[in-house]
Amino acid sequence: MLKITAIYAAILTFVYVKLTLNVINLRRQNEVSLGDGGRDDLQQAIRSHGNFAEYVPLGLILLGCLEANHIHWTIVLLLGGLFTAGRLYYAKAFLEATPNIELRVQGMKYTLWGLQALAATNVIALIIQKIL
Repeated sequence: MLKITAIYAAILTFVYVKLTLNVINLRRQNEVSLGDGGRDDLQQAIRSHGNFAEYVPLGLILLGCLEANHIHWTIVLLLGGLFTAGRLYYAKAFLEATPNIELRVQGMKYTLWGLQALAATNVIALIIQKIL
């Protein structure tokens, strides 16, 4: 069972729901049923939600592959934590009253570092397992 991946997937799901509710609330406040209605705040909320939905599946797949290939749990935990921290920072940047650009940039850095580390660790692990 992919216990560590399941924990991170659950945490990220709660953030996804929060971002979804943020979009729904802004649509209701601004009486917009489709699109952003020309509202900058709604456009930012929609893109923040979309950005989250674009990156999280790949991160969880890579994390699950590490765990399924029996990579030591500390490596899985640390890399999942790096990726998740990035997604949390990015989401928080857009859930503030005024978007926090520094937090947004830091969130994307951690997200991309996490994805690269997850991908590289998967490749290295597969090469080592094939050789041994």
